[in-house]
Amino acid sequence: MTEVIGIRFKSGGKQYYFNPNGVHVDVGEHVIIETSKGVEFAECVQSNFMVDEMELVSTLRPMLRVATKEDFLQVERNKEREKNAYKICQKKILEHGLEMKLVDVKYSFDGSKILFYFTADGRVDFRSLVKDLASVFRTRIELRQIGVRDEARMMGGLGVCGRPFCCTQFLEDFQPVSIKMAKTQSISLSPTKISGSCGRLMCCLKYEQDAYEDLLKHAPKLESLVKTPDGVGVINQVNLLREQCQVVLDRDPDEVHIYKNNELEIIRSGKGKRPAGYEKPEKAEKPSLQPRFQKESAEPQEQKPQAEPPRKKKTSQPRKNSRPAPAKQGDEEKRSSGGTSRRRHRPHHRRSGESSGTS
Repeated sequence: MTEVIGIRFKSGGKQYYFNPNGVHVDVGEHVIIETSKGVEFAECVQSNFMVDEMELVSTLRPMLRVATKEDFLQVERNKEREKNAYKICQKKILEHGLEMKLVDVKYSFDGSKILFYFTADGRVDFRSLVKDLASVFRTRIELRQIGVRDEARMMGGLGVCGRPFCCTQFLEDFQPVSIKMAKTQSISLSPTKISGSCGRLMCCLKYEQDAYEDLLKHAPKLESLVKTPDGVGVINQVNLLREQCQVVLDRDPDEVHIYKNNELEIIRSGKGKRPAGYEKPEKAEKPSLQPRFQKESAEPQEQKPQAEPPRKKKTSQPRKNSRPAPAKQGDEEKRSSGGTSRRRHRPHHRRSGESSGTS
């Protein structure tokens, strides 16, 4: 048997196990431990307990000491240095024109390394940025690209339920979540309702998935043909948590009846052809209120093509000559005599005593 303690480097982070070297550590105390990345400051979340050596995956690293007042002052100094390093790194990113978003900066406990966390849509060539940061801080620089879920865990916030993010409170690892879980739990598939602040599906969809899968094993399927106390019908909705089903009866298809799962006898599971003896009754045709002469035939009548009206023949009109018509002989005489075109009236009768001839 081996004595171990459980520690966390940050609130809501993953729990790791170390060798206390025979020192009793209470829950909530801070300790200085040695890791593969150097000396770190951590909090004890599980006091000393014994573990079988066969359960250990690898050799445990030792705990150096319980944190002192000087260690707490060192942590406060590192936090101030992290704020300054964040501003400098943000300025260098703008100078190099890199498409990346700086999320957080972490100093190691002894100040031997600075870790910069960032997010980006794709791969980013930050070699020149690392050289500039190393020349400014004179220490080891490491840039690490993270996902949007890790960003939400570092930044923190409130979810749609009004509580702090689960990933910042108690989730140690991110579990895979799929849209199938929302369908199984009969939740709205709107992205705004099933997505978290990080833009991914909410982690809480995973919490009750096992319970829903167990209920599905004992619940009837949709569109199943069942026998109820009131007759035969088809299931159109299943409530897993209440263990109830909505059934549309064959004898009353306009109303929905609710039954417990133990009240139903399954005749056909799911969709399919009805077995013999359970055919769906035909609906009686309602009498038509229209008179016989106004009743339309069921078969569509072929529409006869309508004859086109006869086209009007275009009458040929004489072509108008652009030149003026030639003047008549009488008109020429009038023009030469200087008279008007007014017509002279002849007398209707001759005077008495006048003869037609000359004497």
